[in-house]
Amino acid sequence: MSAAERQRTLELADAHRRADPAFDHWAAGYGVIRHDPLTQLRVRQMVHELVALGRTPDAGTAWQRLAAADRVTSAGMWLVAHMTYSQRVRTDGAALEADDFKATPEGHTGGSLNMVPAYAGYLLMDALDGVTRAWMMGQGHCVAAIDALNVLVGNMTARHAERYDRSDAGLSRFVGDFYAYTLNPDGTPASPLGSHVNAHTAGGVMEGGYLGFAELQYVHAPLKDERLVAFLSDGAFEEQRGSDWAPRWWRAEDSGLVSPIIILNGRRIEQRSQIAQQGGERWLDRHLRLNGFDPIALDGRDPASIAWGIHVMESRLQAGAAVPDADVRLPYGIAETVKGFGFPGAGTNASHNLPLPGNPSKEAEARALFNQGAAALFVAASELEEAVAALNSHDLQQRVRERDHALADRQVEPPRVPAIADRGAGGESSPMTALDEQFVAIAEANPGLRVRVGNPDELRSNKLDRTLDAMKHRVHEPEPGVAESTTGAVITALNEEAVVCAALGNKGGLNLVVTYEAFAPKMLGAVRQELIFARHQAQAGRPPGWLGVPLVLTSHTWENAKNEQSHQDPTMAEALLGEMADISRVVFPPDANGAAAALAHAYAQRGTVTTLVVPKRPVPHELTPTQAQALATQGALCLAGNPATAAILLVATGAYQLQEVRHAQVRLVERGVSAAIVYLGEPGRFRTPRDPDEARYVHSDSEVHALFPAERPRIFVTHTRPEPFLGALRRLDTGPATTAALGFVNRGGTLDVPGLLFANRSTWAHVVDAAAGVLGQSRGGLLSEAELAAVDGRGDPATILRPASGSTP
Repeated sequence: MSAAERQRTLELADAHRRADPAFDHWAAGYGVIRHDPLTQLRVRQMVHELVALGRTPDAGTAWQRLAAADRVTSAGMWLVAHMTYSQRVRTDGAALEADDFKATPEGHTGGSLNMVPAYAGYLLMDALDGVTRAWMMGQGHCVAAIDALNVLVGNMTARHAERYDRSDAGLSRFVGDFYAYTLNPDGTPASPLGSHVNAHTAGGVMEGGYLGFAELQYVHAPLKDERLVAFLSDGAFEEQRGSDWAPRWWRAEDSGLVSPIIILNGRRIEQRSQIAQQGGERWLDRHLRLNGFDPIALDGRDPASIAWGIHVMESRLQAGAAVPDADVRLPYGIAETVKGFGFPGAGTNASHNLPLPGNPSKEAEARALFNQGAAALFVAASELEEAVAALNSHDLQQRVRERDHALADRQVEPPRVPAIADRGAGGESSPMTALDEQFVAIAEANPGLRVRVGNPDELRSNKLDRTLDAMKHRVHEPEPGVAESTTGAVITALNEEAVVCAALGNKGGLNLVVTYEAFAPKMLGAVRQELIFARHQAQAGRPPGWLGVPLVLTSHTWENAKNEQSHQDPTMAEALLGEMADISRVVFPPDANGAAAALAHAYAQRGTVTTLVVPKRPVPHELTPTQAQALATQGALCLAGNPATAAILLVATGAYQLQEVRHAQVRLVERGVSAAIVYLGEPGRFRTPRDPDEARYVHSDSEVHALFPAERPRIFVTHTRPEPFLGALRRLDTGPATTAALGFVNRGGTLDVPGLLFANRSTWAHVVDAAAGVLGQSRGGLLSEAELAAVDGRGDPATILRPASGSTP
């Protein structure tokens, strides 16, 4: 803005103040909150628009609510400071004494102080136009702002409402619970307040503990006709650069209105952010414009500016959507502020955590500084009551509280699932092709569910041809003759975190994520945080209602024998097997029917991620449709022999492992050893439960004993590394004398499938050799001398190698 424009703005603002006392009352600000001339003009124009459209009854009501937001903001910042430092709250504003402070203060204070005007601005905009929007916050460590304002305005979950109110006692209990570290007898946290957004945070939908995932999810979260305000971190802007691609995915045809607002305070934990170092708001504005955004500068210290930003961002999206074939640029609010604004220590590295130069419980100087800072933010109880009443317009406007926004309690109806095709006995086919057919059938049977397919690369290579042809890559300018569409459902980007978040964000729809197994660990942080938050919601009495998300790992460890060892990695399945089995299902379908049934079963769940490790090459048909359904439901199946009478149990987890086990059984039976084959498709169902929720999901002792009699020696042959596999299945491990496990032992290279099995001591012959050990029999009685030489690394590997089914990629 030029000097002349600034002067004209000042003159206009002064004229408006003189002409309208209600406007003047708000424009005067409150405490540390000031409304600059540009914000005054913007907000006045917004109020006129809202009144003209009938969304606000009159200008006087609007100015009253705007002034109320200033007071609620100031009180929120005051309470945030108390959350960090004090164990007592005095609503009369009296100074606190040494004993009123925590001996060990804790809190992400600076960012939380910055979030107060932002969240208050969101509450304000809802009150101004009578629409309850959804919200999401990437910087979950700023939860103190959300919880503080929710307590002040009475927007609380049941757990908070039973403990907190605006009285001295209620607010003292509130600040005392923050970082209280207290435990229930069962080891769960006694305090409903957490260091980050948790299941008791009213309206919270994600923890935000790992910066950057909200940036990747927000554009996919609201359904058409829904609205979302996403509060984002300038520090996270350096973490997940896939967020730059949000304009690639938003479409008026199937996307809700999104208002991303970055809190630009210029500081990370112990240094300036990269944005600040590269030029601050001006640099960010240019960067955003180059990436397809329409940036809007906001005053991050002023809730009215935030509210105006939400209004104008939504208006621009709506205006663009009304023009056919318009190239709509995605608005993006830049809320510039000072870290820790409004309290001593603002703008310093110390403001991130503990902005005061000392501990108020021990040092008089720090105590005086706290009381001075708190006094500047204090709002008298009577004035706060009036402000809260002005903002709590829900009944008058017949809208839900912000704790009940559209994303907060997704409840998706169970999808219609067509019967899986019977591929018949004998023969072989690609399990990924079967999964592809089943997914398209489910999507077509449920046209009301918005589809998102997260795809880092090579959907056709992974045998999802029908999915790609039906759903198409989502692009701005489709290429003729290619499966592309402006409204395609396939989110393709060489960024595993970005594509998995497209599915995790689409909680109102039907999702599928497909990736090379070796590259899936890049998705782990996003997936794990979703699992933990969903589980905590269920434990809080608010079980999530979004459809289970299948995460398909294909071109997997054993099929990627043809590539280098970097492409041979079962880490993702192992890591997710370590999560709680009731929400993290890790499944290894053995064939095509098994893959189709496992996919359908994944969508029958709520608030879960089912990791499916699926071959893309043809493998033998092992299961009938009935058996496939039973395996999906039960997690294991006896495919040959009788576990109760067999001399040994051969337990396979993985399609290629089952082929080796089948060959090993033939050899054992030829040598007079009866062997039962058990296919363990979902190992987590058979683990020792770690808490009551997991205990309700895993099998009982009697069910475990039916397939795995304790007195039977056993060999596990697993797709994964054997050590984490056995660690998760101690319940099935009878000890080294009678239990052995074979699997990936970190050996690989450019090989074929049989060669990789040999390198990792997982061929049929290695299975037979291990069987001799647990049975206490002579190795020579089960294997020839040449075979033993190969097993021991002394002979020709070709002696025991057999062509793998589906050896052609």
